[in-house]
Amino acid sequence: MRKGFARRALRLAAPYWHSERKWQVRGATALLLALTIAQVALTVWTNYWHRELFDALEERSVSGVLVQVGMFALIFALTLAVTAAHLMVKRWLQLDWRRWLTDRVIGHWMARGRHYRLLFTAGEHDNPDGRIAEDIRIVTETTIALAHTLVYSLLVLGMFIDILWQVSGSVHLPGTEIHVSGYLVWLAFLYAGIGTVLGWSFGRPLVRSTNALQTAEADFRFGLARAREHSEAIALMHGEPMERSGAARRFVRIALQWYRQSRAYMGIVAFSTGYGALLPVFPILVAAPQYIAGVMSLGVLMQAAQAFQRLTSALSWPVDNLGDMARTRASADRVLSLYEDMQRLDAEARAPDGNRIALAHDARARIRIKNLCIADPDGRILLEHLDLEIRRGERVLVAGDPAVTSSLFKVIGGLWPWGRGHVQLPDKDCMQFMPQRPFLPEGTLRQALCYPQPPDAFGNEAVLRALECSGSGWLAPRLDEHDNWEQALPLRAQQRLGFARVLLLRPAWILLEEATDAFDPRGERIILEMLQHELPSSAMLTISFHSGLDALHHRKIVLNRLTEERFLFEGKRENGSSPH
Repeated sequence: MRKGFARRALRLAAPYWHSERKWQVRGATALLLALTIAQVALTVWTNYWHRELFDALEERSVSGVLVQVGMFALIFALTLAVTAAHLMVKRWLQLDWRRWLTDRVIGHWMARGRHYRLLFTAGEHDNPDGRIAEDIRIVTETTIALAHTLVYSLLVLGMFIDILWQVSGSVHLPGTEIHVSGYLVWLAFLYAGIGTVLGWSFGRPLVRSTNALQTAEADFRFGLARAREHSEAIALMHGEPMERSGAARRFVRIALQWYRQSRAYMGIVAFSTGYGALLPVFPILVAAPQYIAGVMSLGVLMQAAQAFQRLTSALSWPVDNLGDMARTRASADRVLSLYEDMQRLDAEARAPDGNRIALAHDARARIRIKNLCIADPDGRILLEHLDLEIRRGERVLVAGDPAVTSSLFKVIGGLWPWGRGHVQLPDKDCMQFMPQRPFLPEGTLRQALCYPQPPDAFGNEAVLRALECSGSGWLAPRLDEHDNWEQALPLRAQQRLGFARVLLLRPAWILLEEATDAFDPRGERIILEMLQHELPSSAMLTISFHSGLDALHHRKIVLNRLTEERFLFEGKRENGSSPH
C-alpha cells in the first residue's frame, strides 16, 4: 500500500470544493454544517428536557408533566424537520461529489488511449470499471457520512463535557481527603479510552480483510462481464463448463476473504455488543450513591446518565465507525492507484526517454516514420530501422508478421509508446482508424453508425447513401431500433457498417487493420474499390494478410519480426516486466 494516504487522497478529491461550481458546493457544505449544529442543539435541549421531565415526575406534578409533553412535541417536530433537511442536503452533496469525481477519473481514463495503455502497464489498476463505478460511490458516500458523524461527535463532545461536569459535582476518594470534581467526565474518558484501545485491537484485521474482499468481488464481477461480452464465442465453443469453473474459482476466493472478514467482524461485534450493553447502566450505577444520599435529584441523575452516554458515544466514534473507515480506505486506495497510474503514464510520456516513440502532429499532409524501432511492453524488439513516408492520396498495403503490423497500427494511433524513433502525423481530426471489429455502442443503429459524432450530425439522405454504398442497405429500416449491435449482427455486417461510417465522416486518412478479413476475396475487392471511388483523394494504409489486394494499392510493404531476441534496454528483468 502506498504511503502518504491522506495527502494523496486530498490531492485527488479536494479540488471538488474549488471546481467551477464551487459556490454551490461550498454553500451546500456550509448548510450541512449548520444543520449538524442544529442537530446537536436539539440533542442538548433533549438532555435538559429529560431533567425537567424526571424532576416533574419525582414531584408528582401533573402540570409540570403536561408542560414537558408540550415541550417534547416542539422538540419532536423540529427534530423531524432538521433531520429531513439534513438528509436531503447530505445526499445531494454525496451524489454531486460522486458525479464530479467520476467525471474526473473517467476523463483521465478515456483520454489519449490511457484505458488501452494501462492494459500493458504494471501497477494496481485491475478492473478499472469496478473502481470507477463502485469504489468511487463508496468513497464519496461514506466519506461525507463519516465527516458528518465526526463533526457531530466533536460538537457533542464539547457540549456534553460541560453539562456532565456541572451535574456530576464532586466526590472524595475513599480513605483520602481528595475530592474529584466532575468525576463522571473522567469516568467517561476512561470508559471510552478502554473501549477505543480494545476496539482497535479487535478491529485492526478488518482493514486488510475488507480490502482483500473488495478486490475478490471486483475480480468476480469482471469475469462475469467478460463472459457476457464474449457470450457468442463461448456458446459456439461450448465453453460454458470452463466459464462456470472459472466463476466458481473466483467465488471461492470471495468465500475465503468473506470468512476472513467474518472472523475480523466477530471479535469487534462481540466487543461492541458488550460495550454498548453496559453503557446505559454504568453511569446510573456510579451516580446512584449521590442520588441515594440526596445530593442529586432524579432528574439530574437521568440527565447525568444521558450526558454520560452522549459523551462516551462521541469519544467512541473511531470504534463505532471502524468498519466504514476500513471500507472507505480500501476503496479510496483502489481509486487512487488507478488515478496515479494514469498520471504516471503521462509523466513517462512527457519525460525525455530514448526508449519511447516520439509522436507528433503537424499540418503537412503526410505520414512520416523515421528510424522506427518497435518493441513489446517487456522491451523485446519486434522491428527496427523502419523508414516510411505516405503522402495524401497514396494507398499502401502492409503485410508480414501480425505482431509487427498490429503494433505499427497502434503506434500510428498513439497507443503504443514502446520503442524508439519518430512518427510525424497529419492532424488527428482528419484520421480515421478501422480495427478488425468496429466499435458499435448500444443504442439505435443510427447512433452506432454516426459514432463518435451525435446521430443528428448527418442528414438522413447521407446516412441512407452510406448504408447503400457499403452494402448495408438492408439495415435501413432498422436505423432507429435499439439493440446490442455487436451481438445482433455478424462480423461481416459490422465491418460493412465500419465502412459506412467512413463514408459519413469522409476522413483524409484511412487506416485499416484487417478491417475486411470477414469478406470473401470478391467482396473485399468490391468494398475497397467502392472506398477508392467515393473518397479518391483520401490516403489509405491497409494492414491485411489476404492475397489479391496488391492491385488496389500503389505499393506494398512487408514487415517481419526480428529473428534474434534483442531488448530495447540493457539487461532484462528476471520477471520479464518492462521498466517503464
